[in-house]
Amino acid sequence: MASFLPNLDTLTLPQQVAQMVVVRASGFLFDHQIQYPIWEPPAATLEHWVKDLGVGGVILLGASAGEIALRTQQLQNWASTPLLICADVEEGVGQRFSGATWFPPPMSIAEIAKRDLPLACHYAEQMGSITAEESLAIGLNWLLSPTVDVNNNPNNPVINVRAFGETPEIVSELAKAFIRGAHQHPILTTAKHFPGHGDTAVDSHLELPLIPHDRARLEAIEFPPFRNAVSAGVDVVMSAHLQVPALDPNYPATLSPKVLTDELRQNLGFEGVIVTDALVMGAIANRYGTAEACVLAVEAGADIMLMPLEPEKAIDAVCEAVEAGRIDRDRIRASVERIWRAKQKACIPEIPSEEGHAWENLASLPLETNDLTQKIAQPEMLATNAQLLRDSMRVYQPNPSRLVTLSGVGQNIVVVDSILDCEFLGRTAPAIAVPSQFGFTQTQIIDRHTPYIDLSTRDASPSVLQLFIRGNPFRGIAGLTQAAQDWFTYLLNTDQLYAIVVYGSPYVLDRFIPQLPSDVPYVFSYGQMQSAQAISLEALFGSPSKVAIGQFI
Repeated sequence: MASFLPNLDTLTLPQQVAQMVVVRASGFLFDHQIQYPIWEPPAATLEHWVKDLGVGGVILLGASAGEIALRTQQLQNWASTPLLICADVEEGVGQRFSGATWFPPPMSIAEIAKRDLPLACHYAEQMGSITAEESLAIGLNWLLSPTVDVNNNPNNPVINVRAFGETPEIVSELAKAFIRGAHQHPILTTAKHFPGHGDTAVDSHLELPLIPHDRARLEAIEFPPFRNAVSAGVDVVMSAHLQVPALDPNYPATLSPKVLTDELRQNLGFEGVIVTDALVMGAIANRYGTAEACVLAVEAGADIMLMPLEPEKAIDAVCEAVEAGRIDRDRIRASVERIWRAKQKACIPEIPSEEGHAWENLASLPLETNDLTQKIAQPEMLATNAQLLRDSMRVYQPNPSRLVTLSGVGQNIVVVDSILDCEFLGRTAPAIAVPSQFGFTQTQIIDRHTPYIDLSTRDASPSVLQLFIRGNPFRGIAGLTQAAQDWFTYLLNTDQLYAIVVYGSPYVLDRFIPQLPSDVPYVFSYGQMQSAQAISLEALFGSPSKVAIGQFI
């Protein structure tokens, strides 16, 4: 197991550059479980990247919290230098790794901030602390959160509810609170996506968005949350794959010295690690390819290249640029120095910082090995999450007795973005099980791939419409799907809509409310997980169901 950070003078140029590369890997332990083979290498390749190339870190996706604990231990055992191991856990560890605490998205806290900012800051701090604590328990030492983009565009498909709000003031306060909570533990935090991805209607996973605003607007809206995150001591800032002509008319922000060096380093005074957003995303990969994108990112000021599609090609390309004089060797050394400082905090926190990197003689790298059941999803963590779900929920119930006196058979219409990706639905999920106990026994699950249904030929019956809709990276969906709109219109026009429940995006609910009759109740939850379903449906029906709701919260 890696137990020290070597002196930089002992590393070759390829070894130094390799430390600037973070590769993607599956959280699952076995090759046949890999879900994204284009991005996630088989075990032998991953071991080669870590052990032989000496990459600096790994980003994980998929599997349970227990499996991740084994995976991170395996990775650190392969490494000769401690790894940074990260994940996109903006909604808690359970968002990516089952079994851990899964919070509603950050915008849920912004909902509370509208009426009680101190309470919202308390929740943000708790989210940061719990996410950090659970991450460390399973071997993650770097959070790719908080998102500090200001989501002031309801049609934003990539940020949306991932943001801490729609104003720079609220985003700043909640992001600072999250960082404060996370920094109760020895873990790295990341403010993203600089210079601000909130006002886009294009998904940078697919294409390059354009931010047309002038500098005055950027200074007023986009920059303040990053300034506040820097002042709060955020460890890492992630770049955005955006074209911002007011800052650089030629290069996207990730590849722009004017953005990463002039603005972030010099104007904002950020001294920590700069990481690119994933370099496999279409906004960069489709235009520049692996080699040139990595060289341009390093030239621009990035310290870490996140998820280059071909890590070996990325390392070779940057080394060739150094040998050719395109990139100065001191530029590489400066990046690795910053990475070393981050690793000292996140990988070997028990050792005090010393000049000259006097950490070569560490005996071992501390690794959490205690029983995960005593560290993950503890009762107080789940209670905090349940209360956050309740406090951010919107409920309109004009006649609480209306639904529980249903006569006849009702319909439970469930619309999701993609049935194939719906891990939060199943036979025993509250969204399926609870309505049936109140007479809505005919369940139909529909997504954007469901063949067209001639609604006019359906038998009329009272219906609960449940919509699971939120922004979805890689799908370009920010709001209503056509299926959701069609069902809502049909049920409303035929007087079959008994109630509507929306899980995910508040912008969907806002589209519907003006059309709803005053006697139709609705519930909105930012969460889509089973705990959110249970709490929402309990609020809708006004009485406990026979489903043991406590098991979900």
